Amino acid sequence: MRPLPFSWPYAAPYWALFVWAFAPEFGIIRRARRAQTDSDSKSLQVIVLGQSIANAAAFWMAFIPSLQSPHRAAMFYGGLAVLVTGSVLRRHCWRMLGTSFTGDVRASADQAIVQRGAYRLLRHPSYTAGILLNAGVGIALGSWASAALMVLGSFVVYQYRMIVEERTLATVGGEPYREFMRTRKRLIPFVY
Repeated sequence: MRPLPFSWPYAAPYWALFVWAFAPEFGIIRRARRAQTDSDSKSLQVIVLGQSIANAAAFWMAFIPSLQSPHRAAMFYGGLAVLVTGSVLRRHCWRMLGTSFTGDVRASADQAIVQRGAYRLLRHPSYTAGILLNAGVGIALGSWASAALMVLGSFVVYQYRMIVEERTLATVGGEPYREFMRTRKRLIPFVY
């Protein structure tokens, strides 16, 4: 059985939302590749390669009948909701960070530590949003294996990015950033 994102009429909303959610992401990656610094420690490449592999595998797994959920329609609409939620949160984070938001890791001594919006609760809400975006793709494919792979793949690449980013910001931002780290969880409020 074909996954719903590849069947009419489900394909139209899926791919429209997919393009809406990911088009800005590709622009960020393009700009970051041109201006990448050594402080990034290749985390941009890790994210792009890791997510590409997870996406390819998740789409392939979605076509395997034994990995498809019997609740494909519910997963499809739930996945779209998660995809939209992730994209809206990502855009919120871009607005909160302003010019400090880059696709690679970099920091300057005069960089402000943003503590408003989602950053009141989390150190890395943008990565939470990225995980939600990718989870939404996997869920909408109607395969729990695809969804699990997308979540796990996103978590692994963002885990590496958070380590690189926190090391860089703690070095450049000093005690104010370390205090920011002590008072907030990374990805899930009050949990992790």
